[in-house]
Amino acid sequence: MEVCVVGTGYVGLVTGTCLAYLGRSVVCVDIDERKIQMLREGKSPIYEPGLDQLITTGVQRGNLRFSTDLASAVKESEVIFIAVGTPPLPTGKADLSYVKAVAQSVGRAMDCERRCIVVNKSTVPIGSGNWVEMLVKEGLQENPAYRERLAMSAAAGQSGSTTTTVSRKLNGLKPEDVFLVASNPEFLREGSAITDTFYPDRIVIGATDSYAAERLRALYEPIVEQTFLAPASAPRPSGFTAVPVVTTDLASAEMIKYAANAFLATKISFANEIANICERVGADIKEVVRGFGLDSRIGPKFLNAGVGWGGSCFGKDVSAIIDIANEYNYEPELLRSTVSVNKRQRHVPVLKLQEVLKIIKGKTIGLLGLAFKPETDDIRDAPALEIARELLEMGARVKAYDPIANEVCAKQHPDLKIEYATDAISLAEDCDALVIVTEWEEFQYLDLNQVGEVMNGKVLVDGRNVLDPAAVEAAGFKYRGIGR
Repeated sequence: MEVCVVGTGYVGLVTGTCLAYLGRSVVCVDIDERKIQMLREGKSPIYEPGLDQLITTGVQRGNLRFSTDLASAVKESEVIFIAVGTPPLPTGKADLSYVKAVAQSVGRAMDCERRCIVVNKSTVPIGSGNWVEMLVKEGLQENPAYRERLAMSAAAGQSGSTTTTVSRKLNGLKPEDVFLVASNPEFLREGSAITDTFYPDRIVIGATDSYAAERLRALYEPIVEQTFLAPASAPRPSGFTAVPVVTTDLASAEMIKYAANAFLATKISFANEIANICERVGADIKEVVRGFGLDSRIGPKFLNAGVGWGGSCFGKDVSAIIDIANEYNYEPELLRSTVSVNKRQRHVPVLKLQEVLKIIKGKTIGLLGLAFKPETDDIRDAPALEIARELLEMGARVKAYDPIANEVCAKQHPDLKIEYATDAISLAEDCDALVIVTEWEEFQYLDLNQVGEVMNGKVLVDGRNVLDPAAVEAAGFKYRGIGR
């Protein structure tokens, strides 16, 4: 099955690379020539564990290609994924300008010799399936191949002939004879995107035509049936044998994606709300979560209290669903509270520093972690950035160390006057306090005695509750966790 993936960000690149590993013929398209050249050389422009190896495998096999030529890629493909970015606008709406441009370009480029399936892989507002269908039709009207076929169809109809192969094929030609639109939302987590692709909790397919649903089901069959040889970088989980497929309408598929992210964001904000109450009543959020998370109706995942969620998905998707609700004259109060709690939580580490240090001005604070989560260099909407800005505005000197994201942060935020360290020890030098912002594994195993020796003051704010308070205090630190 020939596949075109438009967009080589996290979603597009991981999707295309994994489909190629499964044996599909895949061409990934992007307008960024530098990025495409890197990929042709087997180098990933993003940090994702195991991705470089899979890209190299696909390129060497010859069934994974990278191109800037959208028209040629569309012409040779049966399934065309739109996987471009939909960043948030200041209003909270999703910016769909990239989706619009791609959809119209796809319509202009189709060869019209076989039925194609245009798949929304980008996270898009409810109703975008119908909108994309309209845009592809607009592009199709400018497509020379389609106009030629329409002319042939009209001629066949005027002749009254119903016996020739051409007239049977073209008589009454409609856009849906050339393409169908489907929704196939992604549920990838940065840092584990390959595992999430090969071993997902579910595959969601939204379509109004059974043919589109069947072809997408066939595309994913090796994953659904788990018949592929697991790559060394992403071993199959023990006992994992099959993947549920949810086939539904376009709007419901689009809503599933938003609902999933909104619920997970709400769950994290709920844990943070409870953590703030725990501090006031003398309870420990770690013990509280362990107790109520064992309830099978609740579950322990996404109940880790800390400095709040970040990244490119939760904030954007929750804002988008709030905006959608408002369009239909509904006020989603719970979702607004989810966002409000998350914003407030990012100030908690600074409040804890004030509690211990009293005066922040003139103090040196070290941030352990910049990425919004471990195993990624993504700093979009990362809590560390907001914490750093607040400390700088208060007159502090801010240092930071992240195993992966230092260079990305320096490049994307040159105005942020952070001093970057190459490891945890050099970060700790001359610091009055440290704040764990990202729960990288190496931060969980710090040599606290060595760290403390090079610091001016021994204060540690554990913004992710990854350390044992007793062990930290035994090393001579003043420890402050979240909800503890």
